[in-house]
Amino acid sequence: MVSAAALAVLVLIVGSASAAGPPPSISAGPAFGYVPSRDAHLKPHSRVTLLQYHGGPVQNSTANHDVYPIFWGPAWSTSFSSTETGIANTFYGGLGGTTYASTNTEYTDGSGNHVAPLANQKAAKNDGSAAPSNAPSTSQVLAEVAKEYPAPAAGAYYPVYSDQPRGTAGYCAWHSAGTINGTEVQFAFFFSLYNDPGCSPASPNVSPQLVALGNVSGHEWSEMETDPQLNAWYDQQGNENADKCAWQFNGTQHFTNSSTWTIQGNWSNAASGCIWGT
Repeated sequence: MVSAAALAVLVLIVGSASAAGPPPSISAGPAFGYVPSRDAHLKPHSRVTLLQYHGGPVQNSTANHDVYPIFWGPAWSTSFSSTETGIANTFYGGLGGTTYASTNTEYTDGSGNHVAPLANQKAAKNDGSAAPSNAPSTSQVLAEVAKEYPAPAAGAYYPVYSDQPRGTAGYCAWHSAGTINGTEVQFAFFFSLYNDPGCSPASPNVSPQLVALGNVSGHEWSEMETDPQLNAWYDQQGNENADKCAWQFNGTQHFTNSSTWTIQGNWSNAASGCIWGT
């Protein structure tokens, strides 16, 4: 008999059961690592606070570094198709092994294993159904992951890109962790940043959507690397390494496929400040 407490942590995807069985069960954690919009961003305090280790895993060399992008909404196959290709293939395809990825490697798990600067691009999926027009919950986003991957790869990363604008939401993206049919995964959510000055690296001007999504994709990926299950590295205020350097840039980052990206820095405890790749 399943207890009421066990049932309380399960969120069932809405829909009828198929012949293969019921829909996947999911359990989503809270959203971490919000990328605040520029107008909502508070300048960091002058007092230096280091990231603290809270006992959880990091994405070390033995972790699953596969990335499965999901593009949610019909605009991705029409208006935003070139941005989809750029994020799915060019960004994640060139991310692993870069000096930017190495900005995360000083952080370790409890056994001293360092974050590995790895990212394995996997084929993207496009879901043409309507994405939520408002800010979705972590459970809604994990349900979308489960819809596309009812048997996900354990420990893999599933970034979900909506074709909907953020509207009045004061953030551009977030990341989280959860389980699908008992399999632990990392996932993230991104609004469409088309014509959005509040999430643009070129503020007060508007960057192309690909440029804007590249920056926030780097932010969430870095936090997933150093705090994949939301219990590893963050400071006393709950800020992860990318949170502490939001909207702080120093040139462009060069990826292994010769693409260049405008991506903020990441916090380094060793440097007591933000560091960047090249």
